[in-house]
Amino acid sequence: MYSNEDYLIELITEAGLIGHDDIAQARTQLSGAESIIEKLINDRIISEEQVAQVCAQASSMEYVDLYNAAVDTELFAAVSEDVARRFHVVPVSYDGYALTVALADPLNFEVLDTLPHVLGHEINPVCGAASAISQLIERAYGGAISADDDFTISEGEADSSDAPIIKMVQDILSESLRMRASDIHIEPLEASLRIRYRVDGKLIEVASHPKKLLPAIIARLKVMSGTMSIAEKRLPQDGRIQIKAGNKDIDLRVSSVPSNHGESIVMRILDKSALVLGLGELGFLSDDQEDFRRYIKFPDGIILVTGPTGSGKTTTLYACLNYINKPDRKIITVEDPVEYEMPGINQVMVKTDVGMTFAAALRAMLRQAPNVIMVGEIRDAETANIAINASLTGHLVLSTLHTNDAPSAVARLADIGVKRFLVASAVRAVIAQRLVRKLCPVCKAPATLDERELRLLDIDPMQAANSTIFGPQGCDQCRNNGYKGRMGIFEILEVDDEVRHMINENLTSPQLRKRARELGMRTLREDGIRKVQAGLTSAAEVIGVTMSDVG
Repeated sequence: MYSNEDYLIELITEAGLIGHDDIAQARTQLSGAESIIEKLINDRIISEEQVAQVCAQASSMEYVDLYNAAVDTELFAAVSEDVARRFHVVPVSYDGYALTVALADPLNFEVLDTLPHVLGHEINPVCGAASAISQLIERAYGGAISADDDFTISEGEADSSDAPIIKMVQDILSESLRMRASDIHIEPLEASLRIRYRVDGKLIEVASHPKKLLPAIIARLKVMSGTMSIAEKRLPQDGRIQIKAGNKDIDLRVSSVPSNHGESIVMRILDKSALVLGLGELGFLSDDQEDFRRYIKFPDGIILVTGPTGSGKTTTLYACLNYINKPDRKIITVEDPVEYEMPGINQVMVKTDVGMTFAAALRAMLRQAPNVIMVGEIRDAETANIAINASLTGHLVLSTLHTNDAPSAVARLADIGVKRFLVASAVRAVIAQRLVRKLCPVCKAPATLDERELRLLDIDPMQAANSTIFGPQGCDQCRNNGYKGRMGIFEILEVDDEVRHMINENLTSPQLRKRARELGMRTLREDGIRKVQAGLTSAAEVIGVTMSDVG
C-alpha cells in the first residue's frame, strides 16, 4: 500500500503519533504480507486518517476527508476502473483545467508521474484515507468492466451495481449494435441531450436525456478511447474504441466537435465482418460479379470506385482486397485512417502532421515491391500521378474518387492534373456506386407502381403488370420500417479500346456517358431497376438515391 514505509514510519514517529516501542512490538507480531503501518492501523495504534494527514503534510498536499467530502460521482467516468484500482486513486473535482485526484500514498512518485499520461491531462493530487478511497472505488465501479481494455458488450452484462454513467454508455453502445446502426450521434441541444442512431442510412432519435449528463458521458467515451483528452473541450478530437460484441470485433471511430451547446460526439461503427463480404452480398448481380472479378485479377492498371461520402466505396475496396489476398501477392494500402485491420496486408496510415501524406506514403510503398496497392482516396495531382505511374509500371492500383457517375472520373482526373492519354492508358475500369435499403425479407409485400414511378424508372406498364414488384410493409424483424440492411447499385465503365479512344479524343463527360451507354453501360438507375424487379429493394429507394442520374 505504501511505497516508502521506513520514511513514513519516521514521519509518524517525529509527529509524536507513535513511539519506538509501538514499532518494535508491531515488528514482532507481523503476519503474512502485512506491513508495519497496516499492523499499527489494524491494532488501532494509529488511524488511517492520521497516516494520510502526515503524508499530506510531508508532501505539501491538501488532506481531504473523503468520508464526509461531497465527491462528484459523474467524474468517475473520467477515470477507468482499471486505473482507479491499479493506482488506488479516485477523482474528487475538476476545475476545467486539472482533475483533482485523491490517493492514499502521495510518497509514491511513480504514480504521480504516471497518472497525467494515463489520464491524458493535468492532475491536482490530494491525499485521502486508504479505506475511504477503497469504499469510493467499490461504490463507483462495483463489478463494472475495465475501459482500458476491450469493452465487451453482451446481454445482461451490466447490472444495478455499475456506475450510472458507465451503464448508460454501455447501454448506448449495446442498443446501437442491436439496431445495426452505422453511427451513434450524441448531440447537445439547448436544454437536453439527444441520442440518435443512423440505421440503413437514416437517422433515428432513440433517447433524450438531461443535459447535465453530457460532460460525464463525453468524459467516459474519451477515456475509453485512450487518446482523447477530457480537459480539451475547445478543439475537435479523434479517437478509437475497440469493443467485442458476442463473437464480433467492432471498432468505433470517435469524433468530438465543440458546438454552441457543448461538445458533440459522433461514433462511426466499423464491423470487421464486412471484410469477408462477397461481391453478391455487396449487391453485385451475377453478370457484374463476373466482370468485377475479371478486373481485380488484372496484373496492372487502375480500378476506381466512385461515389459520394457514405456510399460504401471503402467497403467495396476491402471486399476486393479480401478476394485477391493470397500468399503469393504483396498488398500494401495507404489510408486516412486505416478503417479495418486486415491480416496478411501491409497497411499504412496517413499522418500529415509528420509529412506522411498520401503521395509520400505511395512513393515509399513502391520501394516495397508490391503487386497490389490500395490508395484510400485520390485527392490531388501528386497522388494521382504517382498512382498512374505505378499502374503503368506493373502494379494493380485500387482507389476511390468523389464523382457522381463513372464517366465523370475521367474529367475529375484531368481536372486535378493528370494528362488524358495517361488516364486512357492506366485506367482499367470505373465503378460508381450508391447504397439503397434492402426490403425486409420477412414482411415485404407485392406493390403496384404509380404513374410517376413508372415514368421515372422508364418501365413499360405492360412489363410492370407481368412482373411482381415488392414494397415495404413493416414487422418486428425490421422495427416496422419495411427495410433491413443495405446493398449497392452500380454503374460500371470498362475502359476498353473504344472507350480509350474516346478519352483521347477529349470527349466531355456527357458525351462519354452517352457513348458508353450506347456500348452497353448500365446506369445506376438501370441497375437499381433490375434490383427492384428482383424484389431486393423498392422503387422509392432507387428513385431517391438516383435523382441526379440523367439517364
